[in-house]
Amino acid sequence: MTPRRRRLNKFRFTIFISILVVAFNFTSILKLFYPMPYSDKIFKYATRSDVDPYFLTAIMKTESGFNPDAVSPKDARGLMQIMPDTGEWIARQINLYPYHPDLLFDPETNIRMGSWYIANLEDEFVGNKIIALAAYNGGRGNVTNWLRENKISGDLSDIGAIPFPETRNFVGKVLLNYKVYTWLYDRQ
Repeated sequence: MTPRRRRLNKFRFTIFISILVVAFNFTSILKLFYPMPYSDKIFKYATRSDVDPYFLTAIMKTESGFNPDAVSPKDARGLMQIMPDTGEWIARQINLYPYHPDLLFDPETNIRMGSWYIANLEDEFVGNKIIALAAYNGGRGNVTNWLRENKISGDLSDIGAIPFPETRNFVGKVLLNYKVYTWLYDRQ
């Protein structure tokens, strides 16, 4: 391809993007990349559990990309990637009977259980979203030990000190997604 042809293609691409930005506003384009499916269920259970709905949405985007049939290599399931054993424990706490691990693939049930669980973690860790996220991903027992051993404090500045790389990355991604969702959807 000649330099002139490359410049022409670059110019055409710039014009195309400019038309998109004019035709749609910037937030509309961003919402294509940060959708909020299941918003009715998210708001319903976030309200019941007194959890920020955009926080739940950020967790779902990070965990499953909003795929209700997602299964992790460790067998975490559904939108919020809840482990079957954790799901069984949550079901007992919220009187969800009969419980079966396949219920974790049902979007409404998964959101209901996940929002309750996030609220439970936020209560245990005095509203600290960073610690609640670390416990959600890395296990509340591990997080309790890290706090006791002063490996982490829950400050934004010590996310890099979280001992599990997967948990460290998870916390960072959720917090970024949370900022974007709050900015995009909490402005209406």
